[in-house]
Amino acid sequence: MHGGGLELALVFLLAAVIAVPVFKRFGLGAVLGYLAAGAALGPNGIGVIRDAERVLTASEIGVVMMLFVIGLELSLPRLKVMRKPVFGVGGLQVALSGLALCALGMMQGLGWKAALVIGLGLALSSTAVGLQLLAERKELGTDHGRLAFAILLFQDLAAIPLLAAIPLLGNVANPDAGETPWLAIAKAVGAIALLVFGGRVLLRQVFRIVARTGMPEVFTATALLIVLGSAWLMQIAGLSAGLGAFLAGVLLADSEFRHELESQIQPFEGLLLGLFFMAVGMSIDLRQVAAEPAAIAVGVAVLMAVKFALLFALGLKPGGLDARGALMLGSVLALGGEFAFVVFAEADKAGLLDAGARARLVAMVGVSMALTPLLLIGMTRLVKRKGEKKKSARAYDEIPDDHPQVLIAGFGRFGQIVARLLQSQRIKFVAIEHDAEQVDFFRRFGNPVYYGDPAKPDLLRAAGAANIKVFVIAVDTIEASLRTTRLIRRSYPEAKVYARARDRRHAWQLMDLGAIAVRETFASSLELGREVMIALGMDSQLAEERANRFREHDERVLAAQHLVYDDEDALRQTAKDARAELEQLFEADRGEGVLGQVGGKGVQ
Repeated sequence: MHGGGLELALVFLLAAVIAVPVFKRFGLGAVLGYLAAGAALGPNGIGVIRDAERVLTASEIGVVMMLFVIGLELSLPRLKVMRKPVFGVGGLQVALSGLALCALGMMQGLGWKAALVIGLGLALSSTAVGLQLLAERKELGTDHGRLAFAILLFQDLAAIPLLAAIPLLGNVANPDAGETPWLAIAKAVGAIALLVFGGRVLLRQVFRIVARTGMPEVFTATALLIVLGSAWLMQIAGLSAGLGAFLAGVLLADSEFRHELESQIQPFEGLLLGLFFMAVGMSIDLRQVAAEPAAIAVGVAVLMAVKFALLFALGLKPGGLDARGALMLGSVLALGGEFAFVVFAEADKAGLLDAGARARLVAMVGVSMALTPLLLIGMTRLVKRKGEKKKSARAYDEIPDDHPQVLIAGFGRFGQIVARLLQSQRIKFVAIEHDAEQVDFFRRFGNPVYYGDPAKPDLLRAAGAANIKVFVIAVDTIEASLRTTRLIRRSYPEAKVYARARDRRHAWQLMDLGAIAVRETFASSLELGREVMIALGMDSQLAEERANRFREHDERVLAAQHLVYDDEDALRQTAKDARAELEQLFEADRGEGVLGQVGGKGVQ
């Protein structure tokens, strides 16, 4: 296409607007729609776009932004928890898939170096396609979705030594290829360390300064600068640009700017990710596929069959998935990945692959990407048919609006106690619980408990939330608690929201959303402490006064720390000051210390 950038943008948008709704209408998903549109527009289709490689390079920004948003959903503590699936299951997947595909390559007469590079290159799956398919189907939070993400994260890390090793393996054929592998690895480790340690110190300070300007466009520009700058830093170190953006997201996951950043980046992410899938479609060499259809078809079948079988096995045993989850894991990660394009290009430069072999491999990877949405659709239907006989999916209950005054989200032990107290005073309430067995059990005793997700707006409306005076958030997990609280505060700002808090940090996050946080262990622990003091001989009235004073003091400290809880140094200082103040208060009660002496003089 010889037109300018405006014409190019119009062509891309028109193709997306036409192809994606059509493919989604037939249940084929947006990813396949983008891929088909790209293949039609590319140099091997009608030729509207002739330089697919430049479009692919530019559109990788979409993948970068997607990984930044995913990083915002994780924090460093959660990432530490994921180390076993990342390095355990992810490491096994890359090693076993790489060795199996390497062995098949050697059986076809390839040398061990070329076969190893091909095997490891094909062992990597597409992060963009896999995560987008999981996100489309709302399966990123499932067991197989989390394991798929862990494997993809390891694959991004595994690409570092693989790219560094290619010039070393190709030294016999091409001594001038690349830099010293050890230098490349040192650069990679240094770049990661710089981003992690520099980011922890600087990122929040930068956003605090920008937020004070009160200019949303400057905040958006800063967010884009951080995302693209982190990606650029990793890229010049020879790593995946997406890895840099992901790490930047993780570093900001616990910050007060997390939700604002997510809302600023997501519109760019969606559009650019669609452009990336179209660019991948353009890069599929349809002429190569047409010239060698049998060879490409066999190659794609072998690639996906080997990876599917290994992923299924790894999902069952080390991954701890059930059979359905393992099948879905195999379906979403059996494809090749966009990183294979880079690996095979470097292998070509190093003299390990000829141009014909590279073209065939790139075609195989592209076709496997195009087939994955179809494989996932077919596997979903197959698994559903098998599972229907065993257990049918339960729909959310229809909730009659009996004009309750209170809605309890979550009916575990905490929610049950609140409900029993309300019931004893004949106060009407309705409870929504996500555990179907819990619902069935408590409904037998006449409790107005209904099955559903309290974070669903339509379910809240059906429960009469518009007339609810008080919401009680008593769900089990912190993530679900924050999600439900956020929805209710946004949809029903006039109602009061009391939310169960697991700990002080959870309480502060709830306070950020405008909810009244009730720490689940604080009141019971305080009551126990009062009983202990009485058991040790203290007068019951004095013990009650001391407990109340402690409660008031702790609530003041909680409110003060809420203002600085994102600043570790300030948080430590307020905790230290609070301990000193509390000691002085109780010393004053006993007539000791500075306050006690002042009080004593006043009495005289």
